[in-house]
Amino acid sequence: FDVVDTGGWLEVGDDLENKVSSQAEAALQSADLVLLVVDASTGIVDEDTHAARWALRSGRPVILVVNKVDDERHEYASWEFLRLGAGDPVMISALHGRGAGDLLDRVVDDLSAQLAPPEAGLDDPDEGSLRVALIGRPNVGKSTLFNCLIGEERSVVHDMPGTTRDAIDTVVDTPTGRIRFIDTAGMRRRAKTEAGLETYAVLRSLDALDRADIAVLVIDATVGATGQDQRLAERISAAGCPAVVVLNKWELVPTEERDHVLATVGERLAFLGDAPVLKTTALSGKGVHKLWPALTDMADDYAKRVPTGVLNRAVRDLQLKHPAPAGKIRYAVQGATEPPTFTLFISGKLDQTYLRYVERSLRERFELGSTPIRVRVRVE
Repeated sequence: FDVVDTGGWLEVGDDLENKVSSQAEAALQSADLVLLVVDASTGIVDEDTHAARWALRSGRPVILVVNKVDDERHEYASWEFLRLGAGDPVMISALHGRGAGDLLDRVVDDLSAQLAPPEAGLDDPDEGSLRVALIGRPNVGKSTLFNCLIGEERSVVHDMPGTTRDAIDTVVDTPTGRIRFIDTAGMRRRAKTEAGLETYAVLRSLDALDRADIAVLVIDATVGATGQDQRLAERISAAGCPAVVVLNKWELVPTEERDHVLATVGERLAFLGDAPVLKTTALSGKGVHKLWPALTDMADDYAKRVPTGVLNRAVRDLQLKHPAPAGKIRYAVQGATEPPTFTLFISGKLDQTYLRYVERSLRERFELGSTPIRVRVRVE
């Protein structure tokens, strides 16, 4: 790709500055991607606000780049730029090369996503689809669950290569929309060898998770949550995507042992918070139908955006109900979705207990269910 450097853009300036701005406007019109560069050492200035409004109004994809982030103090201050409405900032120090690799990766990913042409004669099977990864140890019933989910009444739209060697993603049409199951190749044929099967399956699960919107963690209910299941839950939590836990083979668990199984799952998978736990037996199909509405609800919550005015009314109400021992939230903005990310601009200091109260209150107020949310703090 070609990079076009401009002399900057000003809404109003002298003759020279107007000519430079005109060149920037011409570059914007021909661009596939815009890097909006701001200065961490000065904070937000009026020119940044005008430039952000101009870039976003163009309809081009915009990446917010905060330069001169030379240390942790500047990194913390960079979250102030969320107020520009251009998404999460990519923090760099052009002078020292800090973060340059991350920025390049982001540029390549964004350009690849928008410029990759669909195959001739085929609709893009990924357009508008919800990406779901079925995660789990070998032999927990992922293949059976997958086959039960697509069923004879559901049409497989297209099989397409995934991003890793021999991985296959399967896209299906459902009554609630199109869903893309990530890396289903291993679900439809047995491994040729048992050697290294566990390690291979976990590595494939982790790769699938990196490309998914929602993770479905499948557990063998007759065994309960194992250490490997716990590590997968940790990885799902770190990825920040919502999760559904499926206890498969539930009908095979003796009645007197079911409470113990549920207690063990709750203890070992605490990383997933209040993720819904569904009890299924994929072989007979019992309980599998509950997964479809669970996926739809979680997708809606994961992409939810709260208007700034509504968010600040909620923040005002939660502070009136339970004022902080020290410090005060002056205002809040939602800087991103997937997951919903809220930035609190505060005076003073808020302890972790109060921040957990804020997170819980926002989750309840906006009915975010069990989807992960992030709360960031900016001290003014």
